[in-house]
Amino acid sequence: MRFVHCSDVHITGDYFALPLRRLGWRRWLAFAELTVGGRARAYRHAPETLARIAQEAHAHAADHFILSGDLTAYALESEFQGAREALGSWVEDRRRCTVIPGNHDVFTPGSHRSRRFERYFGHLLESDLPEHCREGAFPFVRLVGEGAAVVGLLSARVPFLPGLAQGWVGPAQLEGLAAVVKDPRLAGRALLVVVHHAPLTPRGRTDHVFHGLRDAEALCRLLPGPRHAVLHGHIHHRYHHEATAGRPHLFGAGSSTLAGHEGYWVIDVAAGQVVGGQPHTPGGLSQAGGPPGRHA
Repeated sequence: MRFVHCSDVHITGDYFALPLRRLGWRRWLAFAELTVGGRARAYRHAPETLARIAQEAHAHAADHFILSGDLTAYALESEFQGAREALGSWVEDRRRCTVIPGNHDVFTPGSHRSRRFERYFGHLLESDLPEHCREGAFPFVRLVGEGAAVVGLLSARVPFLPGLAQGWVGPAQLEGLAAVVKDPRLAGRALLVVVHHAPLTPRGRTDHVFHGLRDAEALCRLLPGPRHAVLHGHIHHRYHHEATAGRPHLFGAGSSTLAGHEGYWVIDVAAGQVVGGQPHTPGGLSQAGGPPGRHA
């Protein structure tokens, strides 16, 4: 079985065409990042790049497409709409697509209260095993073929202030995940757990307190060995930490549409285990390493 994994596509609206009163003070502060920081320029072609990755997933004969959050720059309605359009037919069928929110998708309290993410992607949150849901739709379980299951977790929380980008899964979801792991109906299946925040940095360390996954260690303890993989984004590096006896495979998809560092993972599952992953750049070329730089 084959999975395509991308993340942090940051579809970016035209902020300069919108009245400031509609943006809110949090997005006002983001203008420095959009302009001086170069974010608007770096993601100018994000819709086209995401559409190309979605098309190439068909060429890879992928069974399932996974996007692990940060679909948007700062959670505008038009950005969610653009992400959904770029994903094409994948997003129409929850049996073939998993999408979870990232911290940029809940950038403002208003976007969270209005359930903006759910308006465009809520149909993908429905679980095949709803008895394991603990926090709203999470964790949800998607059965893929006979040999795998995808589990979606929520780690993205509305920040108290822009720039605070830490996440956490929380004890309720972790308890639900523990029940998923033990569920006899999933015996013999590889479990691919999708979360936005990174359990470990590219160097194998815990991320810093204002950016990392607060309960990363507890998450990894539930998922030891090559049966399990955690697929994430948030850190704009593309990297893979092999599974050990005490932790799962960790696949960081980087920022899949960042100009000059575009890319995604093709991950293979066989005999109920994750057996390999290959990074690719849009255009069909595999790549040996990940891009430099890290952003929230």
